[in-house]
Amino acid sequence: MVKVNGRELDIAGKSISEYLASTDYDMSRIVIELNCVIVPKTDYATTVLRDKDNVEIVSFVGGG
Repeated sequence: MVKVNGRELDIAGKSISEYLASTDYDMSRIVIELNCVIVPKTDYATTVLRDKDNVEIVSFVGGG
């Protein structure tokens, strides 16, 4: 199980890109933190999530 924004999900073994493809996040407006380290967008396809990983997805919202 992988914890994503506080929720336990059965996504161990998937890459960050594979997981994000199943969501509705706007890829241009998010940052991924994996185990307290920010993951560069260029590494999403090669970074595989493991059991007990902790992922935080931060979405940026514009306004004025």
